[in-house]
Formats: sequence, C-alpha cells, structure tokens
Amino acid sequence: MAAFLFKTGTFSFRWRWLVTALWAVLLVAAGVLASRAAAAPPNDFSIPGTEAQQAYDLLEERFPEIKADGATARVVFKADDGKVTAPDQKQAVDDAVRALGDAPQVERVTDPFATGSVSKDGTTAYAQVSYGATVDELTDTSREALTDAVEEARSPGLTVEAGGNAVSEAAAGGHSTEAIGLAVAAVVLVITFGALISAGLPLLTALLGVGVATFLIKVLAAPLELSGTTSVLASMLGLAVGIDYALFVVSRYRDELARGRSREDAAAHAVGTAGSAVVFAGLTVVIALAALPVVGIPVLSQMGLAAAGTVALAVLIAVTLIPALLGIAGGRIKPSRPRRRKGRKDVKDVKDGTDGKDCEVSETTPRPGLGARWVRFITRRPLAVLLVGATALIAVAVPAASLELGLSGDESKPTSTTQRRAYDLLAESFGPGFNGPLTAVVRADDGGDVQAAAREAAARMKDTDGVATVTPPRFNDSKDTAVLTVVPTTAPGSEETTDLVHTLRAPETESDDAEVLIAGSTAMNIDVSQKLAEALLPYIALVVGLAFLLLIAVFRSVLVPLKAALGFLLSIAAGLGAVVAVFQWGWLGALFGVSVPGPVMSIMPIFMVGVVFGLAMDYEVFLVTRMREAYVADPRPVRAVVSGFEHSARVVTAAAVIMISVFAGFMGSSEQMVKTIGFGLAIAVLFDAFVVRMTLVPAVLVLLGHRAWRLPRWLDRWVPHVDVEGESLRENAPAPTDPAPTAPPMSDATTVPAEPYEVRR
Repeated sequence: MAAFLFKTGTFSFRWRWLVTALWAVLLVAAGVLASRAAAAPPNDFSIPGTEAQQAYDLLEERFPEIKADGATARVVFKADDGKVTAPDQKQAVDDAVRALGDAPQVERVTDPFATGSVSKDGTTAYAQVSYGATVDELTDTSREALTDAVEEARSPGLTVEAGGNAVSEAAAGGHSTEAIGLAVAAVVLVITFGALISAGLPLLTALLGVGVATFLIKVLAAPLELSGTTSVLASMLGLAVGIDYALFVVSRYRDELARGRSREDAAAHAVGTAGSAVVFAGLTVVIALAALPVVGIPVLSQMGLAAAGTVALAVLIAVTLIPALLGIAGGRIKPSRPRRRKGRKDVKDVKDGTDGKDCEVSETTPRPGLGARWVRFITRRPLAVLLVGATALIAVAVPAASLELGLSGDESKPTSTTQRRAYDLLAESFGPGFNGPLTAVVRADDGGDVQAAAREAAARMKDTDGVATVTPPRFNDSKDTAVLTVVPTTAPGSEETTDLVHTLRAPETESDDAEVLIAGSTAMNIDVSQKLAEALLPYIALVVGLAFLLLIAVFRSVLVPLKAALGFLLSIAAGLGAVVAVFQWGWLGALFGVSVPGPVMSIMPIFMVGVVFGLAMDYEVFLVTRMREAYVADPRPVRAVVSGFEHSARVVTAAAVIMISVFAGFMGSSEQMVKTIGFGLAIAVLFDAFVVRMTLVPAVLVLLGHRAWRLPRWLDRWVPHVDVEGESLRENAPAPTDPAPTAPPMSDATTVPAEPYEVRR
C-alpha cells in the first residue's frame, strides 16, 4: 500500500497540472449534469415492517381522499376575553376559514363551529387544514398563504396561532452555521501551519470534494430515487473528513521537507505514509456508513451510502489532488519548524581558555511543548491516568442507562414560535393528548362485518385507561375498512402514551373477524424509536467488528484494535450520557437553550455512532500509526509512544478542534433536533479526541509495552501484511540530505522517572 501510494504521489506531483485539470473538469461536468438533472423525489420516510406503516399503506389504498401522508396545519383561535363563539370573534374565525380554504394546494378546511371543535369553556376553537401535497411538495406560496391568513385573523381580542408540518420553518442554523464552522477551521489551520497557503489547501480540497459529491447525488437522485435529505449527512461528513485528511497529508509533507527531502520526494513520502493512514481511516468511515442499511430505514440507508461515497471521494482527493497542489504551490509552502519557546537558563562553571580561571556561562535549554509535556506526564503515571480517565468517562456515561427515544414535535420548539404557542393552547383547552391523536384502522377479514367490528373496537377503546375520547368510525366506499381517531389523556411523548399504544395493539383487543391497526404520528414515532433502539446494538457490533478486523491488518496487533474499539464505546456512552443529562433530564438546560426536556431524538444514537466512529478511527489511525512507525524504527515502547505522540498530537488536536467547532455551531439553531445533533457530536468528539485518543491511548500502550505491537503466531500467517507506516519506503529510498537531529534514547520501563525525559540540546 505504501509503495503504491508513493508512486501515486510521485505521479500527481510530476503531472500536477494534468491532475488538477482533471479534478476541475470533474467538478464542472458534475455541476452541469446536476443543473440539468430531474428534481429529487419527495422524502419517503417509510418504516417497512412496522404496524403504523401498514396502517398508512392501508389508508392510502382504501381512503385515498384522506391523504395520510399529506401536509397538515391546525389553526387555533383563542378569545382573550369572553368566548370565541361571540359574534365578532365568530366572524373573524369564519373569515379565516374561508381564506384558508382559498389557499393553494388546500384540499379541505374544517369549520370549528360545524364540527364541534370548540373547547368546553367556549374560549378556544381550531380549524384543521389538509393539503393535497406532502410536506416536501408544499410550495412556498402555500406556506406563505397560511401565514398570511393567520396574521390577518389576529386582533386585539383574538389570539391566533398555527401548528403542524405545513407551517413555515424559520431558517435556523443552516448555511450560517456551516460558515461559522469553516471560519473556525480556517483560523485553526492558520495557527497550525502558520501560513495562509498551507492552511487554504485543506479547505479548498474539502469544499471541492463536497461540491463534486453534492452534484453527483443530485444527478443520481431521480434514477436511484434518492430523497432530498440524502446530501445532508454527505455534506456534513464530507467537509469534516475532507479537512482532516488533507490536514494530515500537508502536515506530513512539511515534516518531510524539514528532514531535508526534495519537494517531489517529500510529497511522495507524505502520500505513502500519511496517505496510507488516510486510506485505512477512510475505510473505517465507509464501513460505518455503508452499514446503515442494517437499521432498515430507507432514508437512513440512502444517507449512509451517499455519505460513504463522499468519504471515498475525500480519500481520492487526499492522495491525488493534494500532492498535485503541493507541486503547484512550490516554495510557497515552507518546511515545518519547531515552535520557539522560552527556556530556562542553566548556569555552570567552565574553564576560561585564556587564563585558566573559572567563569560563569549561561545556556538556555529549550522548554518542551505542551504536547511533549502532556505525553511525558502520562507515561510516568500510566495506570493512574488510565483509571482516572476511564472512571470520569464512565461517570459521565451513567445517564445513558436512562435513555428514552422519541421524535421531537411542536412541544420541543421555543415558546417564541407559533407552533409551540398553538401546541400549548390546544393542550390547555382540550387536554395534553389532543396534540397527539392516534388513528385506529379497522380492517375486516373476508366476509367479516366491519361495521360491527368498528363499533366493538370503539367501545373497547373508550373503556381503556388513558383514552380521553374516541370519534365515531368512518367507513370507506366498499365498507370493508373503518378509521377512528383516539385521543389519549397524556402528552404525545410521555411514557404513559407509549404504554397506551402498546395496550391498544395487544392481541386481546382485536375481535375474531377484524384486525385493528394503530397509526398516527405518535404511534409512528413509537415504532421508529423501537426499530432504531433494536437496531443500535447490532449496528454497533457490525461496524466495530469489521473495523476491528481491518485494524488488525493495519497495526498487526490484536490488543491495539481491541483498545481502539473499547475506547470508542466509552466515547459513545459518555456522549449519550451527556445528551441524556442535558436534553432529557434538563441539566444545564438554560445554558444550552433547552426549553422543554424530553425524550432524545430517535435517530440520534445511530447518527452519533456512524459519524463519531469514523472520526474516532481517523484520530486512532493517525496517532497510533506514528507510534508504530517509531516502534518499527526503534523497538522501545515508551520511546515510540512519546515520539509518535509528539509528531502527531498537534495535527490531531487541530483536526479535533475543527470538528468540534463545526458541530457546536449547530447548537445555535432554534430547532431542538439540530441542537441535539450538534451538541451530541461535539461532546462525543471532545471525549474521544482528548480523553480517549490523547490520554488513555498513550497510557494503555505504555502499560502493554512490547505486547501492544505483537500478533499471535497462529494469526500472523492469516493476516495480510499492510505497510501503512511506509517501512518499505525507508528500506528502499535514499536517506534525506539533512535529517533532523534525534532525541537521546529513553528508558524502556513502564514508569519512567522525570529526568530521562528532559531532552537537552
């Protein structure tokens, strides 16, 4: 692998303009094709195999007029003084209903006074708006018409709010947060490299990779039926790994220049060594993303496969376009230089050569950098560091045992939004369960009496604890299916409502000649949460297991991959624990803008595992390959850990800070879902990069000593030899013209006293 990539780097450097032109042509061609491609199909968030999905499919087949997947809105009218049935207020409501009915794409609007949708005290009423289009098919004109109707109906004596998925969402976060993340990335890269050109290369190539991937996804959207959300994860992760991979290659290139290599040789060695690590780190990310289809949710499968393709593009750019751009930049990219730090003056007596008398001479000893001091602190006290770090992560992970999954709705939105105010008005006037009604679909068996079965089901549901009301059954034209609306007494996301859904679905609640299916947004949320919870452990086992096998080949060790997998599980557990504490329990909720604590978004754990696993393996591969590279050159475990850490810590730190900043930028969103994703990914990367990879990993490797780098003899014959550290390049390539001075040897003991680590020049 290293030899092949060495040749690839040499070719790209020599034919730099050709390689750059080919990537530019690819970007332009993909953009042209994307501009002419058909629009992406609407998002199809179907959950095959769930009862709610079966009910929706049945409704679509036998009640096509209901538009089970159509967009909806619920406009709430609240009389500030008196009743909403007063003549003036009633006239305002009637005018609003007429305006809503005339809006584009609206199929039906209910009259609250004709349908009895008025609260018992007469102060509140609501109109249900049903659209003939899905949420994704709804036009901006239709959304604006709804907003205008609500605004016109408001008066000093009448409060009007609107909820539902048809209400316009204020753009929160989005491109502004991406811009903030890129700005932070640019600052960190400039600090890391100390030059604008070196810092600009990772940003330029990452944006190019995301651009090509986004265009290609748009081109393939119609033929492969990719939904509009497919590019979301691809863009986020493509930008992340694109910056990381380019950062590692450019940093290694500058290190090779500092060793005295020519620019072509330095670029080839950078691709052969850091590029090899990029390839295998990218493989672990692709494994995590390509395994998302095991969850069984089509949208997630599409997002995972598209993101995997984007990561593969980032790898190709890192090993081909980066060396080409390095060649074009030429002498504008300087060799890395050790940062100058103030040292301490050592005063000693020496003999004066002129008169033989003693005189005092002061010498300044350079002070080691922060990374060097940190790793030497760890290697002196590895067991204590391991115990403290692992205990801290386990303590943070404790809340994860209480994880409750759900899908956020209007109740999780800020109180400044009209959706949240409409939700609160309905809960106050009609009961907390009114915002999450259940849909019961009764299907008669062959020859069965659906009318009798529906009446029996309605009577049985009314007598069930936790049910507030049940509407009369509505039958289809062929009289073989009925639909009822069941309103719980508890809020949609509560545990009591979940128990009620399971009770209504119990086999004993069905008659002998009919089948009852429970659907509705609340039931669908429960099914999604259950399906994702059931798939979480198999998904983790699959991605960790496959990556474990891959890392055995990379490091030719069993203990190093095992340590990497266990560290990742600690990071994920701690990240989920922090998410539960903040967003489910409400700890520090005011600090992070959590207005209403509640269940964690169902997709969050799977999403976190896929993204964080990829980034964690990136940091693991880049950090530990430098340690193994040092061990192969000089087989002294402690010295290898210190040397590898000193070479890679600064770059890994920069990569982690960039990712944390990008993810944390999404915490400024007003959407609870976006806020949760941003916080969860940022905190998990923080734990994994700085606690696991840069603290626990050196401690464990020091404790393991030589055992960390050994492969059992019986396994050695089966594992292919993968040269990631560039050992073959060192054997065959000429030595650099001006090699950097090496530090004096260190003790090979596990616990090393302070003195051997004081490197004096």
